[in-house]
Amino acid sequence: MTEPVLSRLNANVVSRVTRELEDVGVHIVIGTFVDNSGVFRAKQVPASKVGSFHSPGLGAAPSWAVFAADDLLVLTPAFSVVGDMRLRVDLEAVRNLGGGVAWAPIELADQQGEPLAHCARGVLRRHQADLEASGVEALAAFEIEFTCFDPVTGLVGGGPAYGLGPLLDRSKFLDDVHESFAFAGLKLEQVHAEYGLGQIELTTEPAPPLQAADNYVLARVVLGRIARAHGVKLSFSPKPLVDGIGNGAHLHISYTRSGEPLFSGGPGPHGLTSSGGSVIGGLVKWLPESMGVLAPSLLSSTRLQPGHWSGAFACWGLDNREAALRLCGATPGNPRGANLEIKCIDHSANPYSATALILGLSRRGMEEALELPDEVSSDPGSMSDGERALHHIVSIGADQITNIEALQSSQVVRDVLGDVLVDAMVAVRGHEAEIAKEETMDALVEKFRYAWSA
Repeated sequence: MTEPVLSRLNANVVSRVTRELEDVGVHIVIGTFVDNSGVFRAKQVPASKVGSFHSPGLGAAPSWAVFAADDLLVLTPAFSVVGDMRLRVDLEAVRNLGGGVAWAPIELADQQGEPLAHCARGVLRRHQADLEASGVEALAAFEIEFTCFDPVTGLVGGGPAYGLGPLLDRSKFLDDVHESFAFAGLKLEQVHAEYGLGQIELTTEPAPPLQAADNYVLARVVLGRIARAHGVKLSFSPKPLVDGIGNGAHLHISYTRSGEPLFSGGPGPHGLTSSGGSVIGGLVKWLPESMGVLAPSLLSSTRLQPGHWSGAFACWGLDNREAALRLCGATPGNPRGANLEIKCIDHSANPYSATALILGLSRRGMEEALELPDEVSSDPGSMSDGERALHHIVSIGADQITNIEALQSSQVVRDVLGDVLVDAMVAVRGHEAEIAKEETMDALVEKFRYAWSA
């Protein structure tokens, strides 16, 4: 069972962890915090000081919560120049990256050591604990898409899409990906060249939600280290090229109750149980007001377009890659069993906030016993507006300002994530919307190409 708050390890355990790190040659520990613009912020300490990084933690201004993707601080009454907080690494999640460096995720606490409401990892931790307390367990994993650029020419590699050629062109880089992921304890499921030029996708094995979000962050950190070693620049932007396909961060999730799956073995369509149907019902219902969390940046809507397999419509369907919710059925061809792929998420989202929101909405859908909406078994993008209205299919590829307004007024998202965290997101993304008013799309793509790169 997941603890609802980050535990404070005793001195003997901290000493043991410190000794174990130093025994394997670790001399630096990096802690990462993902802010509300989706950017990775970090501090590092000598391995001998990792105990202090864990408790009481390192100091940082509360305004870290309202850094924007262009590094401007969007100060608010709740996040100003006044105050201090503690950045605490979770030593139970520490990983050795090799080369004398280890990594650990950060949670936020106040000066008294109490968890802060705007800590996204803490919010996810509490939602997972609440879900497990209700008898439901979840497994999750992110798909990670990124685009490779030559740092000198700025050019991407060639095709073909899903081809062998791009893998061979990047063979030394990808060999290091396999080796470095294995060293860090990340178990790769697959790696392949994606549809876009220079685009690679990889997936790691499913894990409980908090660990899955940590694995996603760790994967991004490891990829950043490998890219630098091989002279490659990686873009995780939702729109790395004006005329190219975007990068997504699709989240796969499954639920069980007393060991029994909720997305298979039931009387509903494709074996859905009533609870599994309620999960889908809740997500379909609340996705339109959740996009300011799941696909929140000024470039996100350029990816969420029909024909991009990005899930631009709030609907569900069995293996429907144009639906925001793709049900992957429990078939002999699916060794992981039935799961739900949330396709509309991209890398500008905070993975902890996004995962927490999916958990919270799923649980609320079950609690309210929401009905399973009608399945959409064809391309919703090819339907007329009238046909989509008839089937209650809503587009979620709206512009950023629309998504910010929907997020700001969403009581259900505030119930799940809390007012302080939502208000910080609204402030940061509102600043992005102001930037977008002054720039062309070409300029925005260029300016934010590497904003979400570790």
